[in-house]
Amino acid sequence: MHIILGATGHVGSEVTENLLKKKENVLLITRDSHKTKKWERQGAKVASVDVLDTDALRHVFDRGHSLFLLNPPGDPSKNSIEEERETLHSILMALEDSSIERIVAASTYGAQAGNGIGDLGILYEMETELKNLFRPYHILRSAYYMTNWDSSLPSALEEGVVYSFFPAEFKIPMVSPKDVGKLAAELLLDKEGMDRPHYIEGPEEYTPADVAVAFSEHLRRPVKVVTIPQDKWIEAMMKQGFSKESAASMAAMTDVVLNNKFEKPRAPDRGRISLNDHIAALIEEKGVMIQELSNSF
Repeated sequence: MHIILGATGHVGSEVTENLLKKKENVLLITRDSHKTKKWERQGAKVASVDVLDTDALRHVFDRGHSLFLLNPPGDPSKNSIEEERETLHSILMALEDSSIERIVAASTYGAQAGNGIGDLGILYEMETELKNLFRPYHILRSAYYMTNWDSSLPSALEEGVVYSFFPAEFKIPMVSPKDVGKLAAELLLDKEGMDRPHYIEGPEEYTPADVAVAFSEHLRRPVKVVTIPQDKWIEAMMKQGFSKESAASMAAMTDVVLNNKFEKPRAPDRGRISLNDHIAALIEEKGVMIQELSNSF
């Protein structure tokens, strides 16, 4: 049985779909079972568990032999990093005496030691602690998710603007969660376990300007990039509902990316889904909303 943490998110749902296509037995861990009905209809099992309940989590882990580990994101309106550290600690404690034989752990480009650098520090802690479990594991480091741009759809449609913390022509390794989920499913079926990072990004690097071009093409209206100056990052995030602690942490993580303060892989796995493909699919999915807003112009 493959156990999936983060099953209702972009990546976890893709892991689930790929495993079910291969007729694998899958158990999804979620706090909201209403989001898993379609997977249950396809044969997946579901366990409603709070990841902070370590004992309950351990009992679920004992039902499987492999785990897709995605640490849940913290609430940005609170201290998101402390929340993520708490959930990670609970997950690792539950794994210690469980029957899980191998793990695929979702990490990120730029994971590194340090406090106050957002997910980069927390996920590096996860990578380090997995070594102490003495069982096979894969670390899957993903590039910047293309889905991070999904929230730009309303401003692209209503204002003709994509707001960015990065300069318009700044190249960023990006990847579709669909490609990440596909590779994660393949690694779950790899019984050897390489105990090293795997890197994945899309067919090529993209810029915020490329994001604007893709929106412009599929919305059929001009869209431009507006870059938010670095000294305004925290203020902008707090206006979006971030706490001061979460905003500072996110700003520090963004600075790591902007100034290339991390090692890029020489030969990453390459996903097939382009940025243009992703934006086209997003707009098709949100077609009703777009039609309603278009009629108001």
